Amino acid sequence: MTGRDQTSGAPVLVVLNRTGLETARRLAPHLPGAVVHGLADRVPEADAPFKATVAHLRALFSAGRPIVALCASGIVIRALAPLLDDKHAEPPVLAVAADGSAVVPLLGGHHGANALAARLADVLGIAPALTTAGEVTGGLALDAPPPGWRVHNPEAARAAMAALVDGRPVALANEGAAMLTAWITDASDAVVPADVSATGAPTVRVSDRAAAAASLPPDTLLLRPPTLALGVGCARDCPPAELEALARETLAAHDLSSESVACVVSLDLKADEGAVLALAEALGVPARFFDAAALDAETPRLATPSDVVFAEVGCHGVSEGAALAAAGPDGTLVAAKRKTANATCAVARAPAGIAPAQIGRARGALHIVGIGPGTEEWRTPEVSAAIAGATDLVGYRLYLDLLGPAQEGKARHMSDLGAETDRVVAALNLAAEGRRVALVCSGDAGIYALATLVFEQLETGGRPDWQRVEIAVCPGVSAMQAAAARAGAPLGHDFCAISLSDLLTPRAVIDRRVAAAAEGDFVIAFYNPVSKRRRDALPTARDVLLRHRPADTPVILARNLGRDGETVRVTTLDALSVDDVDMLTLVMVGSSETRRLGRWVYTPRGYAAKQTTDAAE
Repeated sequence: MTGRDQTSGAPVLVVLNRTGLETARRLAPHLPGAVVHGLADRVPEADAPFKATVAHLRALFSAGRPIVALCASGIVIRALAPLLDDKHAEPPVLAVAADGSAVVPLLGGHHGANALAARLADVLGIAPALTTAGEVTGGLALDAPPPGWRVHNPEAARAAMAALVDGRPVALANEGAAMLTAWITDASDAVVPADVSATGAPTVRVSDRAAAAASLPPDTLLLRPPTLALGVGCARDCPPAELEALARETLAAHDLSSESVACVVSLDLKADEGAVLALAEALGVPARFFDAAALDAETPRLATPSDVVFAEVGCHGVSEGAALAAAGPDGTLVAAKRKTANATCAVARAPAGIAPAQIGRARGALHIVGIGPGTEEWRTPEVSAAIAGATDLVGYRLYLDLLGPAQEGKARHMSDLGAETDRVVAALNLAAEGRRVALVCSGDAGIYALATLVFEQLETGGRPDWQRVEIAVCPGVSAMQAAAARAGAPLGHDFCAISLSDLLTPRAVIDRRVAAAAEGDFVIAFYNPVSKRRRDALPTARDVLLRHRPADTPVILARNLGRDGETVRVTTLDALSVDDVDMLTLVMVGSSETRRLGRWVYTPRGYAAKQTTDAAE
């Protein structure tokens, strides 16, 4: 196994000429988080330039990045050929004709390349060129089974797939229910039961027993179906190693393969329990959770019901109850509760398999994301990934609209300006219900935005299950960073930010902070400089600043940054007028050291003085 055991990040569209760039710009909005890399001397306006095509393709491939190369397929093949050593670890690699007339998945067909090719072909109005064996055999790809299934010995798939392509029989030895393998038998008449197949035919064996992997013939492919639900319970802060050891011992004691574990399941009170989440991650499966009522409904089927457990958490058994609830009414308990000092474990089998997304609920997640001032190019990859992975988007309507195609297929929950608390509560409630939520803020989520309000709500109360939600704050490009970049480098030395809105901060506090910043000679980024009712705060701040810095101090007025109608204008402190700004304007006042250089504004940090001193020494 190489280091490329999974793909990472959004697709990279690699372009070598302007025709390819035009096609890439058509495709990028349909690939959340995608970036366009361009050959520097031909398409310098791409999102990221590179100088050497072969080296760049190899670097992306080695990093596991999905690649959409808008160039001849031969270029990609010759570049990546020396790196091809494990088909099961390769990221998706596609070649797209520069003019968009062809889409060909080259590598990773069953790891997303075929699906990606179909999506791009749909955008371009063409048919993708799919050549993998699964497509030739009517969609049956034994080396890329449905979600949840595992291939124990991938190298054995060659014999079975070659037989299917040639129309020769393949024997099926299924130890489970017939419905479990319907995806195989319905796709090809060449797949026949092992007891009636021709002697010497390649065999596909389907089993969740650990012993099935022993002494496999080289032409026998072993598929692991997702039939086992691993129910667990544990004390708070149980050592993860203790729970994992118990789980593996329980499986081994009952001849059950960990490759057939479909999910780790427990009581919803354990949704934030580190040991439970670590076990699911170690097994490579989802963690799902049930409320106490759902688990207590399984009491008649429990092998070891407990009144003590009922008194404590509201159900008569956590590990057995969760396993049976996940396996469904036709499921059976195949491993009764085993326990250690801090943990319990049980296993149930579902004859038709388990689809984790259809049982219980996931641990909810709330990503508080800053999308920057507006333009997609200023959106960080982390933010784009959080939005792409969200089921629900919560935010002010304008901010959600700025997401463009990235919001497609997601539930939108909108509210007006001034309803910030309602937005935060709605986001927390959705996450507590097991949803993956992106709470969308402009700029940076932690700068005059909603990240702080989320933590205030968590501290002051609300639903108890809010505390079990996974919380992540994803930074964005702030308005003051964007304004500074447009103007030059005004934040090159000490600076601060002050909001002039008195809706949440008393005016006297604002005035005191302005005076302190003026005396300290900070560059100041003024947020919320005016409103319809508040037009005196900015003139007051200007007058205070004029007592501490020159009248010709540069002032940057940046409006609608990254959006249609963007303007960036430089004036002076004495000429600053409230009539020049609105709520969409960021006002940045330089320090006494800030200078203008043509159209640019910068604040020196002292390098020139240091160079003079060094020269003198």
